[in-house]
Amino acid sequence: MMRFIATCKLGLESVVVNELKKLDIEIESVRDANIIFFGDFFAMARACIWLRSAERVLMIVDEFHAETFEQLYTGIKNVKWQDYIGRNSFIHVKGKSAKSKLFSVSDCQRIAKKAIVDSLFEAYHTHNLPETGDEIIVEIGLFKDEVTAALDCCGAGLTRRGYKTWNVDAPIAETLGAAMVQLSRYSGDVPLIDPMCGSGTMPIEAAMIAKNMAVGLKRGFAAESWGFIDNGCFDMAREQARDSIISTDPDILGCDIDGKAIEICKKHAKEAGVNIRWMVRPIERFEASGTGGIIVCNPPYGRRLLEIREAEKLYRVMRDRFDRYTHWDKNIITSHNEFEKIYGRKADRRRKLSNGGLVCTLYRYFAEDGFVKD
Repeated sequence: MMRFIATCKLGLESVVVNELKKLDIEIESVRDANIIFFGDFFAMARACIWLRSAERVLMIVDEFHAETFEQLYTGIKNVKWQDYIGRNSFIHVKGKSAKSKLFSVSDCQRIAKKAIVDSLFEAYHTHNLPETGDEIIVEIGLFKDEVTAALDCCGAGLTRRGYKTWNVDAPIAETLGAAMVQLSRYSGDVPLIDPMCGSGTMPIEAAMIAKNMAVGLKRGFAAESWGFIDNGCFDMAREQARDSIISTDPDILGCDIDGKAIEICKKHAKEAGVNIRWMVRPIERFEASGTGGIIVCNPPYGRRLLEIREAEKLYRVMRDRFDRYTHWDKNIITSHNEFEKIYGRKADRRRKLSNGGLVCTLYRYFAEDGFVKD
C-alpha cells in the first residue's frame, strides 16, 4: 500500500472525493486542491484512467519538514532515489511552494535536482548520469514548511483525454467540464443540453459519464514507463474499464452559433467514441423539448470573446429563453461578478471555481418541481 495525491482545481475537492469513492479507493485526507489516498499500483492505474475532474495523480515517496535550503537538500538526498530512477533516466523536477519560508520555486527545484543527482551518484557509484532514457517527473511541493516529494504518474495532465485535437477560442478544460456535469447531478437518465458548446467538451464528457466510459482509455501515462512497477496493472485497469462501458446513446444536444465549432464538435465526439446530437443555433433560438432535464452552459465572460456589454446582453437573453423551461435545471459558469444581477435571478446554489486562470462561479438554478434532486 502506497500513498498518492489527486490534485484538482480549488472547489472541486468533493467531486474528486466522490469519484475515488466510486472506485472503492481509500481516502486518507482532503485539503485545498489535494486529495491523499491509499492504494497499490492497480489503484494508481485505475485513478489515472478513471478520474474525470482531477488534474494529476502523484505518488508520494517522502515527506519531511524544511525551513532552510540545507534541510531541503538533506531531506531530498536521503530518499532512496535508486528505487525509482534508473541510471539513464531523464530527471525533470517540478516545484511549487505556498505559505513556506522557502518560497523561491526555481531555487527549490535547483537544489532538489542536485540532491537527487548526488543521491544517485552515491547509489550507482558513478559521476555520470547521461539522462538519455525515459523521463521521470519529480514534484517537490512545499506547504507551511512541509515538503512532499512525489513522482508524477501522469505526464500530460489528466485534462488531456486524447479526443480533442482541434480547438476553438476560450475552451473549457475537460476536467472542469466533467466536474460541471457531475455537479449538475447528471447521470445519463435525463436529457442534457449545452446551448453554447464551443468545442463540445461538456456534451462529450456527459456522454462518457452516461456510458460509464473511462476518460483515460485513449492516452498513455508517465507511470507506464517506470521500471519499478509491473505495467500489467495498466493493462488490467484498461481491460476492466472497457468491460464497464454501457451500451447506450444518451439524449444529449450540443448547440453553438458557430458552424465551424459544431464541425469540430462532431470530430471530437467521433474521436471519443460517443454519439451526440449537434446543432448550429444561436441562444436567441434556444429550445428544449420533453418533460425536463439539465442545461449546462459556459457563456462568454466578456473578457476574451465579447465586450462586457455584449456578454451582459447575452445573459439577459439566456434568462428570457431559459425561463420558458421551468422543468429544467440550469448550470451556468462565468467570471462576471454581477451575473445574478444582470441575469435577473438569484441562484439556488453557488460554487467558486476557476477557469483558465479566472476566478469563476458556478450558478445553479433548480427546476420548479425539483426534477433533478441536489
